[in-house]
Amino acid sequence: MIRVGNDWQPFFDEEQAKPYYLQLRQFLKREYSTKRIYPPMDEIFTAFRLTGFADTKVIIVGQDPYHEEGQAMGLSFSVHEDTDEPPSLRNIHQEIIAEGVEQGAWSRDLTRWAEQGVLLLNSTLTVEAHRAASHAGRGWETLTDTAIKALGDDPRPKVFMLWGSYARSKKALISQPVHLILESPHPSPLSASRGFFGNGHFLRCNEFLRSTGQSPIIW
Repeated sequence: MIRVGNDWQPFFDEEQAKPYYLQLRQFLKREYSTKRIYPPMDEIFTAFRLTGFADTKVIIVGQDPYHEEGQAMGLSFSVHEDTDEPPSLRNIHQEIIAEGVEQGAWSRDLTRWAEQGVLLLNSTLTVEAHRAASHAGRGWETLTDTAIKALGDDPRPKVFMLWGSYARSKKALISQPVHLILESPHPSPLSASRGFFGNGHFLRCNEFLRSTGQSPIIW
């Protein structure tokens, strides 16, 4: 049974009783018992544990976890501090510096963002070692799309950062016009120079948060 310890719990109580999640759970039991799967089982729901529903001000949508040793930690784009910085995260940091937005001490572990209300949500929450997207289509997307829709239906103003065509496809789940939806190419080296760099998302996010009476994110 999933225990997240905050106001996401009713959401999980409902979802984990549904047939799709019961099938997903059986699949994960087999995968974790026979293969190397990331992140560790106790870190799968880190994003939800660190950022409660009512505390969520910003949603950054990723696709699936990093699939190399020691990287995935349950937060999109984030890695443990003692691992190499992935290129996408390096490009995110470069854009933050260029925008001159509020910054704390930089860490490749983005827990500090999550604790400020940034939900770092991958669409797929697990992956087999060295096999990108290997757990796509197994049920995770149903869970995370439902979470995005719940946030999008909530009338409290939020910022949705959708980077790349996959994340941008989630725009249809966001119903309330009070939210700010920021779209651009993905920060990966393949696409960052085609519109991620210079998108101004971090600055625009904080301007929106201030305009709606919320504290800005210290990036």
